[in-house]
Amino acid sequence: QSVCFSPMAMINAWADGTKPWSFPDVYKYCQDVAFLRSQLLPYIYSTFADYQFKGIPPFRAMQMEEGFYAKETEEKGNLSSTENPYAEAIKREVKDQYMMGKYILVAPMFKGQEERKVVLPQGKWYDFYTGKYVGNGEIIIAKHGLDKIPLYVKDGAIIPTMPAQRQLSKLAKDLPLTVKVYGKSNGEFTLYDDDGKTFDYEKGKYTTKKFIVKNGKGKVEISKDGGVWSYGDINWKFMTK
Repeated sequence: QSVCFSPMAMINAWADGTKPWSFPDVYKYCQDVAFLRSQLLPYIYSTFADYQFKGIPPFRAMQMEEGFYAKETEEKGNLSSTENPYAEAIKREVKDQYMMGKYILVAPMFKGQEERKVVLPQGKWYDFYTGKYVGNGEIIIAKHGLDKIPLYVKDGAIIPTMPAQRQLSKLAKDLPLTVKVYGKSNGEFTLYDDDGKTFDYEKGKYTTKKFIVKNGKGKVEISKDGGVWSYGDINWKFMTK
């Protein structure tokens, strides 16, 4: 789950035979999260475009998220002649959750955990899978377990997704988009697309379209038409009832 929600989703496990999907009890979980990564490709690709053109980190620490106010604590270090000869203090801060793009908060589960704490920034936040409200600027308990990686999205989030793909190197043309909308606030998201193979985007050969939700209705506006567009029909899905 953590690998599939990292900047480069790659598992180096071919040589030693520890490929996670080789174990029947977790095969489905591995497949589900890999498919989820592929479904989110329109969102992730656009997030990396923001990094290219605007310098916004696609994956970033919570401290960079507006409205995140978790306190950093400091514990006195135990003196050790080898491991801690200067009795340096240990800083405790939130390092096990992070933002992926503009809207998604990722909170991976770790070995042996059946639940974990998640610190939400200020503002309304919703469960990615159900669209249900989970909290506002508070600490919540995630209990997803092995079946799902805990993901939360902020109010007004617009998440474009496509059908799950087994081979991302051979994407079909005119892939339908399902645009998921969370919360009740107005929002917008700029979807980026290029040929995915060359550096022609440096010559302006890319397309951006702005997805806008206002007063409970969605619309699409072309920001830049570079003659490249991979997607087909657009279906709006309002996750929060």
